[in-house]
Amino acid sequence: MAALGYVTVGSNRLDEAMAFYDALLGSAGIRPLWEHPSGGRIYGTDEGYFFVLVGPFDGNPATVGNGSMYALRFDSRAEVDSFHAKALLLGGADEGGPGERAPTFYMSYFRDLDGNKLCAYCLG
Repeated sequence: MAALGYVTVGSNRLDEAMAFYDALLGSAGIRPLWEHPSGGRIYGTDEGYFFVLVGPFDGNPATVGNGSMYALRFDSRAEVDSFHAKALLLGGADEGGPGERAPTFYMSYFRDLDGNKLCAYCLG
């Protein structure tokens, strides 16, 4: 069975993006693991969850994927609320506050400093 291994987002503001993700992901127990050769950073957990922040390999500016979104699953609505609030506090842009989107889906949406869209959600 296949499973998603990691997520990569590009940034044109790596220093600011690392400060944003250090604080945001750190609030969910996801920590920096090592520096990426592009000047970015690899984040993860002991369970093997990986989030990768990079400067694009081809040297062109990072761009936001139209229709792309990365979702992080949490155990509770309170964790979703807290993560969304933290993203906004760090300068992220609100794309839809926490709330029930479908039966059993509690979700929130925001964009990071480069405009990458992320979702925090829980089931139940």
